Amino acid sequence: MTKYTNKPLKNKTKLSTKLVRAGTLRSNFGETSEAIFMNSGFCYDSAETAESRFNGVAPGFVYSRYLNPTLKMLEDRLLEIEPGAEAACVMASGMAAVFASIMCSIKPGDHLIAGKVLFGSCHYIINQILPRFGVEVTLVDGKDLKAWEKAFRKNTTHVFIETPANPNLELIDIEGVAKLCKKHKAFFIVDNIFASPLLQHPLELGADCVVYSTTKHMDGQGRTLGGAVLGSEKFIKETLLPFHRHTGPALSPFNAWVTLKGLETLDMRMERHCSNALKVAKFLESHPKIERVVYPGLPSFPQYKLAKKQMKAGGNMIAFEVKGGKKAAFKLMNGLEIIDISNNLGDAKSLITHPATTTHSNIDAKERAAIGIGEGLMRLSVGIEDADDLVNDLKQALK
Repeated sequence: MTKYTNKPLKNKTKLSTKLVRAGTLRSNFGETSEAIFMNSGFCYDSAETAESRFNGVAPGFVYSRYLNPTLKMLEDRLLEIEPGAEAACVMASGMAAVFASIMCSIKPGDHLIAGKVLFGSCHYIINQILPRFGVEVTLVDGKDLKAWEKAFRKNTTHVFIETPANPNLELIDIEGVAKLCKKHKAFFIVDNIFASPLLQHPLELGADCVVYSTTKHMDGQGRTLGGAVLGSEKFIKETLLPFHRHTGPALSPFNAWVTLKGLETLDMRMERHCSNALKVAKFLESHPKIERVVYPGLPSFPQYKLAKKQMKAGGNMIAFEVKGGKKAAFKLMNGLEIIDISNNLGDAKSLITHPATTTHSNIDAKERAAIGIGEGLMRLSVGIEDADDLVNDLKQALK
């Protein structure tokens, strides 16, 4: 016997409470922490019950590749913190979520538009995999709304963006692109991983679908892989779920449980992430060995006005370029004593990476240079350590 104890939380409580309590499903044992349902299948009281579960007449679980009580708790909690979302589907990784959000509805002959600045794996899906299936692709300067407008064709069916983009933090006007998508009846997908659901609400700004890697800020401590897609009930249930159920990118119940625990402290961590990042960005901006600093929370950020409009804070991600190219960047990274070298992000620990040789190494060098991923560029995911310790670590490494 199970019961939802926290369903009435919706619209009656604040974000911090929802992050701790929303969607909790308690069994007859009355556990305080959410239970981990580590089972693949489910039993039924009768053959008639099994039939009614499979044909959708009766509610309940049938197989953990479809859904599981622990996964459902995570989906329900995500719905409570993502304004505008009617349904959610969690998956095995962020890239599984990105891939499914596109592939569940795209078909040969369709045309997809995306911003030029993309994470390496997103770039591969859009520029390598989609064309193999007869999908036409156009990459545009994400900052230029006129370029977006020109890119639409009669067969444009999908638009995919990252904002802030990985790794140079370029922003795209979500509301502006959403209006163009509505005009041309294109399905609009936003990768909101860098901002998290706490700092940016794409669905409220007109997006049709929002994608996350729960690996990042939601887990936030470098423990699990996971992903999520949120949108309208019609899209999730009628289009995404059949693709998800029959292709199998299911999230582990254990990983779902760890993410649920991570969500409990997400708002506190994001507050520290953002305040630390602003302090670190200001320090880097003032240092003579730094060529440029890109951070949405700095007034010097080229799209600062847009950042203030669609983001609640600057986030924890900083891109910065050191004078001296790759050699100087490697020297700085190797000299760090607190900040770790890692391609992950959104962790409690501060992590730094060199995109040109890691996360974006699959992109042609000329193309990387054209979108601002130079040999001296580094991407810094600022953690929740003491901000002064992080500044001092960078200071000594820059010597």
